[in-house]
Parts: sequence; C-alpha cells; structure tokens
Amino acid sequence: MAEEIDFQHITSAQDLTDFCVRNQTSQYIGFDTEFVSENRYRPELCLIQVATDQEIAIIDTLAVDNVNEFWEWLVEGSHITVAHAAREEFLFCYRACQKQPKKLFDVQLAAAFAGLDYPASYSNLVSQLLGSYVAKGETRTDWRRRPLTDRQIQYALFDVVHLRDLYEVIEGRLRKLKRLAWYIDEVDLWMEELVKMETEPQWQRVSGITSLNPRELAIVRELWICRDQEASRKNRASKRVLPDDLIVELAKRGSASVASFKAIRGFENRVSRGIAPEISEAIEKANGLAKSELPKKLPRGKSMNLGLLGQFLSTALTVVCREQQIAPAIVGTASDVRKMAAWRLGILKMDQPPSLVQGWRAEIVGQLIDQVLNGSIAIRVGNPKSDAPLVIEYLSEASGDAGS
Repeated sequence: MAEEIDFQHITSAQDLTDFCVRNQTSQYIGFDTEFVSENRYRPELCLIQVATDQEIAIIDTLAVDNVNEFWEWLVEGSHITVAHAAREEFLFCYRACQKQPKKLFDVQLAAAFAGLDYPASYSNLVSQLLGSYVAKGETRTDWRRRPLTDRQIQYALFDVVHLRDLYEVIEGRLRKLKRLAWYIDEVDLWMEELVKMETEPQWQRVSGITSLNPRELAIVRELWICRDQEASRKNRASKRVLPDDLIVELAKRGSASVASFKAIRGFENRVSRGIAPEISEAIEKANGLAKSELPKKLPRGKSMNLGLLGQFLSTALTVVCREQQIAPAIVGTASDVRKMAAWRLGILKMDQPPSLVQGWRAEIVGQLIDQVLNGSIAIRVGNPKSDAPLVIEYLSEASGDAGS
C-alpha cells in the first residue's frame, strides 16, 4: 500500500462535535461510507470517511451512537460536497435529517458528462484522470467487525483522499465543455427520484403486474405495504419477506383465506414466518375497496421491436455521444431510443414526451432521430483502427419524411 494517511479517529460523540466545530467553515467536504447491506431492509452504516480543507477523519458509527450531528453539518453552510457513486451516501443523509447534502458533486455521475465511461469505478477514475493507483484488497471486508486493522482503515481512507482532485479535474472539464448546468440538472433529478423512492410507496415496481386488473392491483398495493412494514420491522430484505412473484399470484387468486394461499407451492418456504395473518388482512382490505378507490390499470407498453431501424438508431446515438464526449449510458438506453422513435412515428402515445427530447438530452440528441428517420444522416466507417471507427455523415438532401 502507498504512504499511510494521517487521520483523526472519531469514536465518541465529543470527538464528533469537536470535528464538526473545527471544520465548520470548510469550503470542501469529501466523504464516503462503508456499510453492510446483504439481506437487510436498509444498509447498516459502519464507517464514515471524510476529508475537509483542514483534515481527514474516519468516524466509527458503531462506536458513536448517534452521528446525526455529522449529517446536519453536511447539509448546512456553503461548502461543496464531493462523493463517488453516492446513492447510499445520499440516502443515509436524507434519512437522518430529511435534507440533501449541500452542493453534491458525484464524481461518477459528473464524469459521464465529460466523456468518460459510465458507471466508472473510483479506482478507474483515479487511474485515468490522476495517474494514481487505489488498492482494492478489502472489497469483501465485514465492516461490522471490531477492531479494524490498520490496513482496513487505510483502505477506507483512500476512498476520500483523491476526491478533491477528481472534483477539480472533472468540474474543470465540465466548465470547458459548458456542461456544468447539464450535470446540475441531472443530479437534481436523480436526488428527486431517490427522495420519491424513499417517501412514496413503490408498489408499481413489483414485477409482472402490467396485465392485472384494478382489483388485483389494489391487492398488490396492499401486499406491498404489508411487506414493507414487515421488512422494516425485521430489518430484512423485502423480497425475502414476500417475493414479487408470490404477490402477483396472491393478487390473481384474490382470496383472503390463509388456507388457500398456504396451498401455493413453495409458499411456506419463501415467505417470512408468521406473516400469513397480515397477508390475509391486506387482501381482505383490498377486496373491500370501492371501485373509485382502486388504482387505475397500468398502461401496457406496445411492442417496440423496431428491428434494424432500432439498431441503427441506437448506433447513431452512440456515435453522436462519442463525438460529443459524453457517456452514451447516461444519455439513454436502447429502449429509450426505441421509445422515442415509436413516439415520433406515432406508434406510441405518451402523456409526456420521452426523456430524449427533454432538458439537456434534447441538446445532445437534438434532431438526431428525425434526421435518421428522414434519411438525412448516414453512418459510415471512418478509421477502422481508431477507438471510434464509425462516423456520422450529414447528407445534403433528405430522402423522405419522418413518419411516412
């Protein structure tokens, strides 16, 4: 391992208070976490690593009973907050104080707007942008075990020591490309979606429910709520309490009889012990709802297998993204491209325009799909030995009209 990092080891509430006071005016905060999430309703936070203008610290969240002071410090002030792949970090913060980190700069997300692959690991970003090496020897560590070894602590600290340099390089690239506003729009949308997932029932994410009728969907909704409450109470992964496929099967049967759903093959072995009465109550509640209280039937997506056209459109999008120095994966998937094409051709009706014609994505894609559909774009092989062998050629005359 490289040269050891000097750090403050925070193991008490007073240590944490002193740290926050010392760094109250810091203009930069980089942080990361170590947690254990396997088979849990929510991840168990084990460590917080943090770097400021003045110092680097590691907060032992198993020794400090309540670290809310840290999260409150993180959401206040005028500092920039830097992290990598910060989904869980954001959620830890939001759950603690119902606020988002101040000026969050996620280097993984931001790097996608600067032409790097998405999602790029921390070690790859450090290697590509800084020319340094990050050891990954502790990726399978059980961070709940104490005492931690010096090697484990140093490994954890390396996840924050390069964050400031990554931020400065990537932010500089975004400014040069005039894409900082694009990143800000995207990270704001990303945080909004995480808050929505955290605060609103997500029963519509249960797989296999698009063919169900409103009454069956009501059962799915009540079973999802029942499952979520039980998973939270037992701190157990939701799908280990009641798998999605069993929720759908129970909804189709529609019976609140314990005997009837216990007869489903594998039921006893695949659901949380003792939850049968709650399942029965949930189904009975759904069955007792008036028609006006039932959820609307979910729209069934039309088949959008556009064959060779869909493949060509996806290829065109990839080529444009490479030319524009932005990761294709952050712009849109092959499904997004097919959806946009089907919408343009009138095959698919949508309440809102597809994502590829909204916000910064519209600036990247622009008239690409229309130009492909009307024949004013061609893709040809440029230099077959280069990293980007395909190039887009804009023809002088269009041949045909989109949608014809």
